[in-house]
Amino acid sequence: MTEALPLFLNGKPEPSAASDFLELRAPATGEAYARVPLCEADEVDRAVQVAQAAFPAWRDTPVTERARVLFRYRQMLEAEADSLARLIVHDHGKVLSDARGEVQRGIEVVEFACGMPTLMQGQTVEDVARGIDCKSIRQPLGVCVGITPFNFPAMVPMWMYPVAIAAGNTFVLKPSERVPQTALRLAELFKEAGLPDGVFNILHGDRRTVDALIEHPQTRAVSFVGSEPVARAVYRKAGELGKRVQALSGAKNHLVVMPDCDMDKTIDGIMGAGYGSAGERCMAVSVIVAVGDVAEPLVQRIKSAADALKVGEGTQPGSEMGPLITTAHKQRVTGYIDKGQAQGASLVLDGRAHPATSGPGNFVGPTLFDHVKPEMSIYTDEIFGPVLSVVRVESLQEAIALVNRNAYGNGTAIFTNDGAAARTFQNEVTVGMVGVNVSVPVPLAFFPFAGWKGSFFGDLHVHGRDGVAFYTETKVVTSRWFDGGAGSGRNMTIRLG
Repeated sequence: MTEALPLFLNGKPEPSAASDFLELRAPATGEAYARVPLCEADEVDRAVQVAQAAFPAWRDTPVTERARVLFRYRQMLEAEADSLARLIVHDHGKVLSDARGEVQRGIEVVEFACGMPTLMQGQTVEDVARGIDCKSIRQPLGVCVGITPFNFPAMVPMWMYPVAIAAGNTFVLKPSERVPQTALRLAELFKEAGLPDGVFNILHGDRRTVDALIEHPQTRAVSFVGSEPVARAVYRKAGELGKRVQALSGAKNHLVVMPDCDMDKTIDGIMGAGYGSAGERCMAVSVIVAVGDVAEPLVQRIKSAADALKVGEGTQPGSEMGPLITTAHKQRVTGYIDKGQAQGASLVLDGRAHPATSGPGNFVGPTLFDHVKPEMSIYTDEIFGPVLSVVRVESLQEAIALVNRNAYGNGTAIFTNDGAAARTFQNEVTVGMVGVNVSVPVPLAFFPFAGWKGSFFGDLHVHGRDGVAFYTETKVVTSRWFDGGAGSGRNMTIRLG
């Protein structure tokens, strides 16, 4: 029997008392390697109580001391970056170069959080009235919760907990039950960096665990990344309970290709954005919008480049695309390829027939459809796999209208050498993150990850100054000091002075 993974509570690994477990299998080989416990309400309560007990002392720790722990943590993450990346490859399946990039982007959020002494600064105005000063200060909330997906085992959790913890909160992370090992290692390193016991805790589980975390009366804020239906439900439930919530949701990202584009650079961008990480990214491009007469040469160039991609296990030299996360997800993706054919799209490249699919693991090769219509399910649904759909339009305005009609608004891009076209596009699309000749416009840690429409539910986005605001409350203090004597007497009006 495979080993049961522990929880991480109060600064150390701890076996779970759960009665239900999920068997984990390596996506590239299908080999069972661990069991993850599916925690229920009693273990959720213990984790929250541990975090609540640790909160007062951590809140009262000077922000400069908290930042020093983050600085040490950053150094340890840098030293362990390669081993973390290899753990991600094993658990998720993405190729090693992609995993290394994920770890680096997570470290950048830790670097940002190291600046918390400046980021938490408030404002002061003296003499708002005679002898009266007014100031605003930022204070931590308490116990915060993170619920993260399988596709970024390191980066997405690090969008959340470093900022929350640097701001003085304590944290309970519920990583995806499909890829829990990376989170456990991240917690161990944080402890080794000097983080006090109970400040960062990890639970495993499924929907029951998530519901119990949201419903617990002592959790103050919920950060979530996942599918649109679940994000909407998390947002609704947490909001009804009066908790802060940021729920990052689904996506259907469009990449617009203009006739004047640099074709070589465009194809390189499409390969990384469409087929990188086997399409299992919320910022993956899944729709190519070909404008005008660029369509025919573009489709042929995509087909040739995609056909040449090396698909294989993530640590194999030269591997450019790995497997999907589970056998069930592979069946879901191939089912969408079936639907695309049945609904009349032209199947230019069929990933179901890729040689990698004949061996072990959850492999589907790069897939390309042309002449896709907006009513087809391969266009409307988030497939989360290596399936690209080409939609042909006649003008930039038609491309913008297509993007804007879509229910999602996570990321989009345009490839062009026309500055006016790029400016029109970035100003008119109703999407939160826009790339101009950048196919995956994920912002750096000091900017917010800013999905719009059905891609985000909430008011404040993750990381950047939005993240600091999300994990802190603003308090306004109005003060007056007397020189002694009997005071100023009664003042029955509501005014300053």
